[in-house]
Amino acid sequence: MTSIFVHGLGQNSSSWGEMMSFMGESNQMYHPDLFDLVKEQELTYKNLYTAFSEYINEFLESVNLVGLSLGAILALHYTLDYPEKVQSLVLIAPQYKMPKLLLKIQNIVFRFIPKSSFQKLGSSKSDFIRLTESMIDLDFSQDLKRIGCHMLVVCGEKDKANKRAAEQLAAKLSNAEILKVKGVGHEINTEAPEKLASLLTDFLKEQQRSDES
Repeated sequence: MTSIFVHGLGQNSSSWGEMMSFMGESNQMYHPDLFDLVKEQELTYKNLYTAFSEYINEFLESVNLVGLSLGAILALHYTLDYPEKVQSLVLIAPQYKMPKLLLKIQNIVFRFIPKSSFQKLGSSKSDFIRLTESMIDLDFSQDLKRIGCHMLVVCGEKDKANKRAAEQLAAKLSNAEILKVKGVGHEINTEAPEKLASLLTDFLKEQQRSDES
């Protein structure tokens, strides 16, 4: 089984490191750095999604996608475009229709954060602002019914900004279940890596048994 972990905005590939260490070596696991995929191109959602799709398409076999926040949006978008390539889908703190007010507030906050904080993530402040502005009209509401793979929606109990969207997304899909992680906020992969590793391991094992039966 090949599993690909997709980090969120404000994270990088190393954000999955501790969680992956708890999952052992039962899977082939990859965790690309999203901003490295874009390379020299302008950091917009369109360019990021194109680069991400090209990365996943290089795998010959179908994959398990696990995405958090921005990573969840990319994973959901890819699954809608390439359903035959996705064996299972785990969306952590997802949005399927961009909350415009939240994105505008986020952009205002970005403007007051020191440039050095963005450089540590391999990008610039202007890149982050441009990326979020380019996402504001994303809306996958009408396409969700096309998802046919095994699916799990995960959200931290304290993640007020994304909990409602996670619940609504799971309710719209008959093949999805939702798990809320107690005592945890938005970045579950770094806040509760062992807990997340356990529930992902259980989900992937169940999915594998289902495929074999």
